[in-house]
Amino acid sequence: FTSTRDPHSQGPMASIERVRVLVVGDSGVGKTSLTSLLAQGTSLPSPGWTVGCSVEVKLHQYLEGTQQQREFFVELWDVGGSHSQRNTRHMFFHTVHGIILAHDLSNRKSCLNLGRWLAEVTRAESGSHKFSLAQAGGAWEGGNISGTDIGEVSMPLLVVGTKADVASGSKLPLHTRRSDIAEEMGTEEIHLNCNDRSSIAAGSSAATKLTRFFDKVIERQFYARDRRGSATNNLMLGQDRRRTDKSPMYMDNFFVPNQGL
Repeated sequence: FTSTRDPHSQGPMASIERVRVLVVGDSGVGKTSLTSLLAQGTSLPSPGWTVGCSVEVKLHQYLEGTQQQREFFVELWDVGGSHSQRNTRHMFFHTVHGIILAHDLSNRKSCLNLGRWLAEVTRAESGSHKFSLAQAGGAWEGGNISGTDIGEVSMPLLVVGTKADVASGSKLPLHTRRSDIAEEMGTEEIHLNCNDRSSIAAGSSAATKLTRFFDKVIERQFYARDRRGSATNNLMLGQDRRRTDKSPMYMDNFFVPNQGL
């Protein structure tokens, strides 16, 4: 387990609230390059394979340009996607506020597997390991995943197609239409070249959708209308959750080896 920044370090940034976004998808689709681009604005031409989980932290301006503008940390949890980690990665699927489903635009199978990823995360996040543990092997083989298998999804989603540059320069078909999972879940989708910073340039369609997604994640966690109390009370509750968080990232002496970011 690695973290490139510590949003809970001492100093003026220590009091900024945070939300956690999972970035999941098949191994090799470019999740690590994606999180680096989103958080740091930099590309990783040759990232290593993620073992366990790697975390990048983005400072996001919620409702930027309005009177309600406020800074939040967005933790991007890049979870290793290899088959060998199916029985252990569920430990990273708790206390999740949003999900980015990543697939390779030149690899149709990685797109079809997004339903399986969403089902695995939602089952673990809800406290049921039936899908992700006991039936992991069988669930990742055979027919398509149904809406029942996916279960209830109560958090914001964003589908990201990566390697747009590779797909457009190859003889393989570029899957430019909306993915099935984006259609089924009614969520937005963007296509990126994670080696090109201009892919998320200010004012671009991708940048607008990313901002909207992060705002939705923060909105649901701290400002949802169905929560009791005012927004201020919700932020205070968020501070209490941060102090008592027992997730792996904040437990002492908890590390999972990582071979590169």
